[in-house]
Amino acid sequence: MKITIDYEASWRNSFLDGNNNEPIPKKGRGFIGSGQKLDKAENFIQRKITLDTVMGVLNRLIGDQRKLYQARQTENYFFKDLEDSIAYHDNPRINNHEVVYIRNMKGSTDQNSFTGAIKINDPIFTSEYSQSFWGVLALEFDELCDFIIDNTPLTKSIQGDPLTIIARLEQLNKEKPVADEGKVQKTRTILNTHFPDAQYLGNNEKVKPIMFYCSGLYLQMIRLERRFDMSTAKSKTGKITGISKRGFTKKNFMDRYTTGKMKRVWGGPYIRKEWVDGEGKVNLLLTKASGQLEINLEIEPDKAKELKTMIDSAGVSSFYLGKKGLAYVSRIRL
Repeated sequence: MKITIDYEASWRNSFLDGNNNEPIPKKGRGFIGSGQKLDKAENFIQRKITLDTVMGVLNRLIGDQRKLYQARQTENYFFKDLEDSIAYHDNPRINNHEVVYIRNMKGSTDQNSFTGAIKINDPIFTSEYSQSFWGVLALEFDELCDFIIDNTPLTKSIQGDPLTIIARLEQLNKEKPVADEGKVQKTRTILNTHFPDAQYLGNNEKVKPIMFYCSGLYLQMIRLERRFDMSTAKSKTGKITGISKRGFTKKNFMDRYTTGKMKRVWGGPYIRKEWVDGEGKVNLLLTKASGQLEINLEIEPDKAKELKTMIDSAGVSSFYLGKKGLAYVSRIRL
């Protein structure tokens, strides 16, 4: 028995982790089609027609709407003893590489955006301690190390408002890692006595300056608490909102100092930038294939007639192949 399937615009990439041969987790499968996720090569998953695809198609044709792994686990699975008798050939005649905007339905928030009016009069920017607190960010890196090691007086200041603070943090975040030696190593040792759970060394045994600046803010908070009530600088959990000992998150920082909610991300272009030898940096895009799938079943004539009768009775004229690719049966030959 031979079944020929014509299909158009079959997606050949996956946007979710996990696989269809496992029960769906309670929280659903994770979305890995965002730009941030695609920074990791393992999340750019390319797909092709497999036996599972073919079996999924055949089950749809006879009206079985269950997940394939569910159907395979039942005693009345029609293809239980037939899968070894099935061969297939995929002939994609057209392969298009397209920029496709993938919408994330989970309601993730933008890492670098915010909404609403900015609250410049928050106590963390207008209190007696504010200038001494945020002044840590005005220091040069060498000055910061001296401040942490010797508790040298702060002689520099920075304008106290959310946009200026976050702009300075973003600037510091671009500073290159420095070697863990001399004054830097001594600074790290002191910070680890205050914050033993913080890990400052990277894989290259270097330190990112932004980590020292963020930890410097926490250290300064401890020092200032000897003279000021620092409760207005802390969140309910005792932290600096949006700033950890090792870095910061812009959306969390600005969420506290704006009147609006975090900006929702509804999706983005499905593109992975990757270095290819001889070509330089290239864009890896979503692939859409159009072509023909031939399914050959080496089964007894009576079984073939039964299968055709089931297909005719189900009346399935079209279905999805490869997520969004529209497919339909063009021929069935016994």
